[in-house]
Amino acid sequence: MDSFQTAVKDGVLTCTFNRPAARNAMTWEMYEGLHAACERADDDPAIKVVVLRGAGDKAFVAGTDIAQFEDFASGADGVAYEARFTRIIDRLENVDVPTVAAVRGACVGGGLADRRGMRPPGGDGVGAFRGADRSHPRKLPVIEHSMSFLLFHLGPAVTLDLLLRAELLTGPEAHAQGFVRVLTADDGLDAAVDDVVARVRGHAPVTIWAAKEITRRARRRLLVDDADVVSAAFGSDDFAGAVRAFATKTPLVWRGR
Repeated sequence: MDSFQTAVKDGVLTCTFNRPAARNAMTWEMYEGLHAACERADDDPAIKVVVLRGAGDKAFVAGTDIAQFEDFASGADGVAYEARFTRIIDRLENVDVPTVAAVRGACVGGGLADRRGMRPPGGDGVGAFRGADRSHPRKLPVIEHSMSFLLFHLGPAVTLDLLLRAELLTGPEAHAQGFVRVLTADDGLDAAVDDVVARVRGHAPVTIWAAKEITRRARRRLLVDDADVVSAAFGSDDFAGAVRAFATKTPLVWRGR
């Protein structure tokens, strides 16, 4: 079974993150599949909307699969990871057509960056609509390219408070912040997505592109030179210990180094 699936129907390209047993945690194969789907969306004039979904009901995307970090030997590996991740997320943000994220379950890390496409809660930096059902918390990344999306859409005060206290946003809380644009009942997510897709498909393509492009440029003004921060974080003993603890299901004592 493919971990990333695509299907086209009536001008809608649906992309499904398909690792429900792993809460749809992203592998590089899945990231590259997403990149290819974005290329397809821009190359095919028949595609009018991109919809992103997570398989199952536990998570939309639970961030990057921790196994991708097991071979990290230094902070330089973290910098390389961030560059590779940014290439995928920027491509999603650059998609010309509207992107809709149907968010059911937890949405963490790389899943949030999607916000742009999933606005992409995912969903966005890039997206035009973010949807979530009421029953699941929305989790946030700690550090990554994704943080600029949080700063852009939530502001520095809320973003820093959530990250420092390791808080989660529930669906209603995210909706109150304006981070989730449409909030549905547990069984209403699909209908809400269909409604949004039907509406945006009929709008002026150039106007949609212009609105997305200006938003992209404004968000990217928040990007700063952070290679030293990324290297320090990914190269720390705490990071290596956290990866081991996750793999072995053992407790971790933070050392601050």
